[in-house]
Order: sequence, then C-alpha cells, then structure tokens
Amino acid sequence: MTQVVANPTRVHLGGLDSAGRSALFTDARTANTFAPVPVTDAELTEIWELAKWAPTAANFQPLRVLFVRGDARARLVEHMSEGNKEKTAASPAIAVLALDSRFHEHIPTVMPFMADMVGTLETDDAMRTGMAEFNSALQAGYFVLAVRALGLAAGPMKGFDPAGVDAEFFPDGRWRSILVVNIGHPGDDAFRPRMPRLDESDVIAWA
Repeated sequence: MTQVVANPTRVHLGGLDSAGRSALFTDARTANTFAPVPVTDAELTEIWELAKWAPTAANFQPLRVLFVRGDARARLVEHMSEGNKEKTAASPAIAVLALDSRFHEHIPTVMPFMADMVGTLETDDAMRTGMAEFNSALQAGYFVLAVRALGLAAGPMKGFDPAGVDAEFFPDGRWRSILVVNIGHPGDDAFRPRMPRLDESDVIAWA
C-alpha cells in the first residue's frame, strides 16, 4: 500500500470568514458622517502597523502618513473642497496620505540587494516619480482596508487642494499629498446607497 505523506512545505492560508469579507468589501462603504467617539493615537498607529505589511513593487514603500489633530485640523480644512470641509472638521481623526519623493533613500533598508537602485533613481526623476505614484496609490488602498479591518469607518477624499496642503504641512517639498482620509465610527446617515458595480462580463476576460 502506498502511503501518502503530506508536503511539509505547503503553506495553508486561512481565508476570511463571511463577516471579515463583509467588513472589508461587500458591506463596507465610504463614511460621510462620524459619531462623536474619539479615535486614539494607539488605534491610528495600529492602522499603519497593519497596512504596512501589504505588498508594493520591489518593497519600496513610498507612502507616508500625517495624522492631523488639534489646531492642525482647521489648517487642513481650509484646503478641503467646499463639500468636504464640514465632514473633515467633524471627523474624529484625519490622515493625510502622501508619497515620499525621496523614498529611494530607504532602499538599502527595505530591499538591500537592490541598493544600487538608489543611484539610478536619484538621476532618473521620471522613473522615481512613476514608482512613487504607483506604489503609494497601492498603499493608500491598503490603508483604507486596514481602517475597516480594525472596525472603523473610512472616508477617503481627493477633494482638496494638494498644493495648498503641501505648502501648509510639507513645505520642504519632499512629501506630496495624494489622499485625505477621515477616520472614526460611523454617525447618523453615514452611508449613501450602494452604487452599482460593473458586471463580471464587463470586467473579466479569460485567456
């Protein structure tokens, strides 16, 4: 009789249950109002501690996060579009997501065997900018999912003046804002009706 031996190198990945999938995807929506429940610094740090593990191309990790608190909130609100001022002012916590235009300086730490890329990217602005924009956009999506994974609601917004935000908070020009995310527990009428998604026949092809 042939004995079947389990492959000891096989990795068994545990999938999320239906509640986890719902919290991250199927029932999750952008929050437009938030309850007056504080979000602690520890909770905000935990968001990043979760989001940082998701993949980026070559592990370059250009996303940076500014958590806005106290008097800084009014300074940020000034640069939000009219439709986003009130919700940002009332949000328990706010994150400004930015890309680090000099992310390549960290390559020896995050990708040691590609350390020679530092010089290449230092002299190739187009390549460096493209990598920063692509990878930071990936990480911004992961950041929103991390907010949801920790039982909080996210309100990501592109409706703001990036030049104004950058001048206000990142005057040295190294960081460039890409997204503002309101964070908290949903308030009254926080969620608008779910908008349609494209049918799989419009999206999926098979080769």
